[in-house]
Amino acid sequence: MTRPTSRDVATAAGVSQATVSLVLGDKWPGRVSERTAAHVRETATRLGYRPNLAARNLRLGTTRTALLVVPALTNEFFARVYTGAARVAAEHGFGVVLYPSPDGTGPARDPFASARAALDGVIASSMAAHTLDAIGGNALPLVMLDSDPAADTAAAHVNLAMADGMRQITEHLLALGHRRFLHLASAVDSWTFETRAEALTALLGPDTELRTVRAPLTVDAARTAMETALATPQDRPTAIVCDDDILAAGACKAARRLGLRIPEDLSVTGFDDLALATAVEPELTTVHLPAERVGEQGMTALLAVLEGTPWTAPDIPVHLVVRDSTGPAPAP
Repeated sequence: MTRPTSRDVATAAGVSQATVSLVLGDKWPGRVSERTAAHVRETATRLGYRPNLAARNLRLGTTRTALLVVPALTNEFFARVYTGAARVAAEHGFGVVLYPSPDGTGPARDPFASARAALDGVIASSMAAHTLDAIGGNALPLVMLDSDPAADTAAAHVNLAMADGMRQITEHLLALGHRRFLHLASAVDSWTFETRAEALTALLGPDTELRTVRAPLTVDAARTAMETALATPQDRPTAIVCDDDILAAGACKAARRLGLRIPEDLSVTGFDDLALATAVEPELTTVHLPAERVGEQGMTALLAVLEGTPWTAPDIPVHLVVRDSTGPAPAP
């Protein structure tokens, strides 16, 4: 059997092809009666008609495809961002192509001969922003995730309330009596981590101590960095504030190897609230980041940009989840 065409639907319904196009393109209100529209849809369903999306997209000059650029899928956070973006895209007849960097934060090869020919727009994490040059993504409508809102390179920005998340952590630890802090910071040069560092520094008063140690975003790198930082008893902090749950897991491993008890001797906090946060023992106090909501809002913003509609939204709220890795500061 040959695939039914819009001409077949028009003939079976007793209407013109133009009417079929209006109805199936959802442009019929005010131009076709509701009764006729229902009849055309019923006829199309009965015949098993499916629109030729490739031909339609070629005719309209659009592919209804968005590219989501993320550092890597090894991080659960970005997998959840994709889930949220794909959900909103599907509701609007769009597809999402995922473009992870194989090296985590480094550039990957261009998967398209011409990004402009294959895509309608790009949603990109600030941690993978450099990849946009490789794919020509800067020439496309662009929505940036977790990036500097003052930058003018994107048509829209979607941000989490990172500074507020750091405020919640800091106030929690100060209330527990902690005054000697170590910031286990990500070695990735990104606006999102700079924002966290700036917020932590601004929140700590003159009666506190703050030391910063940087490490790549792996458990082993964090463990190695913390084994060195915690080796001398007189210089030890009472609280370690980590940029990420992965770094926090490494800090916990280092503490155990040095014979330090968590949270009796040392409190540790994370950021993200990954599945890892409840897999370690004790479970991590961390900031929950609604990753799927980031993806949903990113795709919503891109759809608005493609329609020529200005898009702005407040930062997505985050919240502290208190678990067993934090406790009162030990006595001097």
